[in-house]
Amino acid sequence: MIITPRVLKGFRDFLPEAEIARRNLVEKIESSFRSYGFVPIDTPALEYAEILFGKGGGETEKQVYRFRDSGDRDVALRFDLTVPFARFLAEHRAELTFPFKRYHIAKVWRGENTQRGRYREFTQCDFDIIGSDTAAADFEILHLMRNTLLAICGGDVIIRFNHRGLFNRFLSRLGVSDKSVEILRAVDKLAKIGPEAVKLALSELAGEGKAVEILGFVGAKDSFDETLAAMTSAAGPCPELERLASLRRFMLEAGIADSFVLDPSITRGLDYYTGVVFESFFTDLPDIGSICSGGRYDNLVGLYSKEPLAGVGASIGIDRLIAGLETLGRIRAEKTYAKVGIACVAGDANAGACQALAAKLRERGVHCDVFLEEEKLTKQFQAAEKRGLRWLIIPNTLTLRDLQKRENLEGLGIEGIVEIVKSGKYP
Repeated sequence: MIITPRVLKGFRDFLPEAEIARRNLVEKIESSFRSYGFVPIDTPALEYAEILFGKGGGETEKQVYRFRDSGDRDVALRFDLTVPFARFLAEHRAELTFPFKRYHIAKVWRGENTQRGRYREFTQCDFDIIGSDTAAADFEILHLMRNTLLAICGGDVIIRFNHRGLFNRFLSRLGVSDKSVEILRAVDKLAKIGPEAVKLALSELAGEGKAVEILGFVGAKDSFDETLAAMTSAAGPCPELERLASLRRFMLEAGIADSFVLDPSITRGLDYYTGVVFESFFTDLPDIGSICSGGRYDNLVGLYSKEPLAGVGASIGIDRLIAGLETLGRIRAEKTYAKVGIACVAGDANAGACQALAAKLRERGVHCDVFLEEEKLTKQFQAAEKRGLRWLIIPNTLTLRDLQKRENLEGLGIEGIVEIVKSGKYP
């Protein structure tokens, strides 16, 4: 019996054109991270369940792929990269130098409802600074977020930030700090379900009067100064407000303040955030949701160690980012990394010569695709176009075929071919 080929709901195959776009995007992201001195790490996809559930938080915990393995161990697939990172730090603390700046790009799994840009298997891209509880560390993460997204999206991104501790202080003044986790999660859904639905949820938690006060606190104001003044009035002077004011000063000094908005409704849904939190959105496509988010999580590492480490970081949702870029027409489809094909004109008889020619081009920075089957040149021209190639070399005469213009260029030599392929211009 033939088994019907299929993939699970929320999981995907990637054909070369899609995977090349993903790889190109990841290369840009990694280049940005490296330019700030961040280094890569990796952790297992599978962890003991108690590791992941130590502080994952509420709804996320229900979405984890959890099972008993062949040794009857309670294990689960990681649902993000932050919790495994905390375990990693507890185990390797003595081997690291702090502040430690890392990035990690890998797949994670959540059994949630699928929608545009949201899947059950997806790639996360995390970057963190561990071992520094300073506004400077918070700002470097925000600065790196901005510059990385600018390199990818071309400037049409806004980053919204807030302080989780400030919101908790406000809730304490209202006398509802015992329900802070539920209230924070309700507010975190404001953009998804709207103010009326959130008000109803808050009323059930804290009463209608306090629900109105909470919505007033998280409401948008016209400027940073007005928002900060309103938050000061509601929560009172405190270190959390000083941290926000410091970040604003850094942004102004760096000349990047226009990329950021102080937004009291940004709370983040996971329990481990304790300080500054942030989310970023396409200005022309806000409905797709946050494409990069994170915050400070000073207490997370303490779950696995008696000596907790201060931490701040963010995560880019690669799949959601790609979905947004595709909708905005910002991703260029490519079928191959090769720039040039080398036609096969004598079968196996000249395979060695063709690879020698390709090697000369590769040494000069030109990616080559050597054709392996001898066919009529017209068929090889057609095959080259289907592969996404712009140029094809006929090796026995060293003729360069421009597949777009359907023209042949002769008498160029290796250096002439390289110059045209790299520049796209004829001599």
